[in-house]
Amino acid sequence: MRSTRFSAIFRHAAKGLIPFLALCCTAFAQEALLASSGPLDSDAAVETAAVGKVILPEAPSQHRFWDRENLALFGSVAALSAADFAVTHANLQNGGKELDPVTRLFGHSAAGLAANFVGETAGVIGLSYFFHKAGHHRLERLTSMINLGASTFAVTYDLVHR
Repeated sequence: MRSTRFSAIFRHAAKGLIPFLALCCTAFAQEALLASSGPLDSDAAVETAAVGKVILPEAPSQHRFWDRENLALFGSVAALSAADFAVTHANLQNGGKELDPVTRLFGHSAAGLAANFVGETAGVIGLSYFFHKAGHHRLERLTSMINLGASTFAVTYDLVHR
């Protein structure tokens, strides 16, 4: 794939940002927990204890993992990953060079290159599922959006610089 150092740096930055966000998810959760917890009302606790029922605050609204928005995002991720595979494969066949060291490892065969892009798509969906189960729904969507941006940039750049 014919690419510049900027394209490779951009891809590495996007791939490095996702694990960074995964490591920071506990910090976001603790910050949200501290912001949402207020002073306890001891009179209300006594009244509920006397009645015998404990009233808990409402949980934040949940959504299913395979809802419409995630289906659209994951479909877009898969489509752009397929487009990136096609453009990368065509550029490598025409004598181009892949500067992304991870993709370069798999770029010697069409099957290896396809496995790289399928693995990338599966990784995005898996990380989104992890964020969904951890209750970080903004990060769940952001993971797909970051990958969409990086893939869109890569495909557009490669098509322009054929």
